[in-house]
Amino acid sequence: MLKAIQRFYNDVLNPREPDGVTSREASEHTLRLATAALLIEVTRADRKVTDAEREAVTGAIRDTFDLSERETAELVELADAEAREATSLFQFTHLIDKGFDLEQKRHVVALLWRVVFADAQMEKHEEAVVRRVADLIHVPHKDFIDAKLAARDAARQDREKTP
Repeated sequence: MLKAIQRFYNDVLNPREPDGVTSREASEHTLRLATAALLIEVTRADRKVTDAEREAVTGAIRDTFDLSERETAELVELADAEAREATSLFQFTHLIDKGFDLEQKRHVVALLWRVVFADAQMEKHEEAVVRRVADLIHVPHKDFIDAKLAARDAARQDREKTP
């Protein structure tokens, strides 16, 4: 597994130009990893990770970054390993705060809420993680609330459509 993670990091997350200099794309891939790690962190907030939450993480990553199934699976695996090793959210939120513009940061918060409501339950610990992330990446409170309500309503509509 470690070889697969290292290969994914070298090939996708940390590509090098022919002269050996890290390309600009490497920072974009690092931001993808940070975003994926935050999504995984919110699934763990209440100590019970559901299949619906896992699927929401995978779908959010695949759709947001337009990745193949293989790339998505590898990014999720790498992000999971990074999240397990992390001592705080700061290492991920710092990258996002510096690397994304406000609209992209709002999108990250919306993705977090999408994962929270994937299992039809919002636990207080999940909400606390999203709130902390939103604060650390400087997303205004109004946008935090708007994203929460939109995700809650979308999840409710999805459940009503399911027979």
